[in-house]
Amino acid sequence: MHISAPIAGRRSCAAVVAAVVACSTVFIGPNPAVAGGTPTPSVPAPKLDWRPCLQGSPFDCATAKVPLDYRTPRGRTIELAVVKRKATGPGRRIGTLFFNPGGPGGPGTVQMPQNYESFPREVRERFDIVSWDPRGIGNSTAVNCFASPEEAAAWNASKPAGFPVGEQERKTYIAAYKDLGRRCQQRDPELLRHVSTADTARDLDQLRQAVGDPQLTYYGISYGTFLGATYANLFPGNVRAMVLDSDWDPQAWTNHGSNEAPRSTAMLRLGSDRAAAETLDQFLTLCGSTTTARCAFSAGSPKATRDKYHQLMKRLREHPVGEWTYARTVSDMVSGFYVVHPRWTDVAGGLQSLWQGRAPEPSPLPPAPAVPDPSPYLGEEQAGAVFCGDSPNPRDPAAYHVLEEASAARAGDTGRHWAWAAVVCADWPGVAANPYRGPWNKPTAHPILVVGTIYDPSTPYSGAKAMTRELADARLLTNSGHGHTALLNPSSCIQAHESRYLIDGTLPPAGTTCRQDMPPFPAPKPRGGVTTGGGGMADIIQGRRQLAALGTRWLDTSFVADHFQATSRDRCGREPSLNVSVSRK
Repeated sequence: MHISAPIAGRRSCAAVVAAVVACSTVFIGPNPAVAGGTPTPSVPAPKLDWRPCLQGSPFDCATAKVPLDYRTPRGRTIELAVVKRKATGPGRRIGTLFFNPGGPGGPGTVQMPQNYESFPREVRERFDIVSWDPRGIGNSTAVNCFASPEEAAAWNASKPAGFPVGEQERKTYIAAYKDLGRRCQQRDPELLRHVSTADTARDLDQLRQAVGDPQLTYYGISYGTFLGATYANLFPGNVRAMVLDSDWDPQAWTNHGSNEAPRSTAMLRLGSDRAAAETLDQFLTLCGSTTTARCAFSAGSPKATRDKYHQLMKRLREHPVGEWTYARTVSDMVSGFYVVHPRWTDVAGGLQSLWQGRAPEPSPLPPAPAVPDPSPYLGEEQAGAVFCGDSPNPRDPAAYHVLEEASAARAGDTGRHWAWAAVVCADWPGVAANPYRGPWNKPTAHPILVVGTIYDPSTPYSGAKAMTRELADARLLTNSGHGHTALLNPSSCIQAHESRYLIDGTLPPAGTTCRQDMPPFPAPKPRGGVTTGGGGMADIIQGRRQLAALGTRWLDTSFVADHFQATSRDRCGREPSLNVSVSRK
């Protein structure tokens, strides 16, 4: 089907459109804004003075100035740090692909360069890939509630790692976040009110104009899916193509747009606790089904391995191994589930070390990307400013222990991890001045591709189904595998469908399911052998996976991993991907 103009009333005729589109829609230039969509802010697009990030770097950097408050565009301005890698295919460039790495709190100027090789080869050839540190984050005009790094470190050390265990730790934990809210209110309260996802969506449209693209091509993971959905409903006529990978249910995140006090936290409404519990069960089942050579924590069977795990958790509650408490172990384990290779092997090795009474060895770090500041300050208050400003969470600190026990009853240890992830919001001083809370079904100029992974420890597969259902015109592509995001847990099948969609608008057939290239704890493969998804390159890819030190603290959000405990010691190195052709049906 050729789309040359927006389809009016798409929600009312969605079934008809879906039947006609089947699996292909071809892009034919720009489309006017859809009636009812919010227009682009009437401010000039920022000028991007691109220069090499560092001498010899393949990445270019620039700074964009945008209004702090789009309702008063001539008032205070803020800066956005932007990074670009030019399309590698001479004469084949289509335009710009904007990438958001998740969060809130993911610094795109660091994570896009680190994850650049994860994008399909065809996409790298045809698009400039651009990312940025969203307002309030990293190298952009950032929320910073401390006078010095030492002060920030002292505050972080004042509370238990992971989540609180016991009444005294709960008091300490709650007091620490109350202190954080007080500090943030004193530093820059105006900025706190203008770092919402809606503000960032408006920034994204400014950046789109700055690079000269008539419509937006976008790839967002995790929190980036909520940003994408927000953009699609603020600027529906500007959507050229949009991949949303590992999705947040927008209704759950915004508490259905209700003004009533929420009875649960955002992450529990999303179902992150259940998702992590299902992933943990998969981890123990698969580990117990193989040998200790492939999974160090295996006890010879799934049941024996589960029993061993529960014994270890009980032991750590009473007798930590150095700084490795029960809570720190659980939170680190959940974060470790984000990237299957090699982190699942690392998690197994760490649990086995603790079983033997030894502190786990830290994973080696990948090289820093060739950008000016690969380790910007990423304090918990940066993610908190967006999280608490956007999403309703309980304001009574005492509610979090009650929610913890309820979540633990349905999700075990991982429920405790996720229940405390939003406690920063209990005493947060800022609420977004101009958020977007729906509706989510405004007809977009072109369809959206939603990607969901079955066993995701952060964003459950149900979130991808909900996102597909909420958007006016979206197609769900299922990733039958493990880990958080298909981008960081590669599937050649997923990448092939994404490439076709991003390049010429070809959607996968309805109901398409792909598999990951490499399952957890894989059996050794013959050198040079042809395998499903891996092909003759299987050993090369395997070797590179083993060399890549995949950090997890930034993969979803700085609050998701260890409850806003963002650190600069973990990074997201990535390996190249394989691509296969998909015939048009």
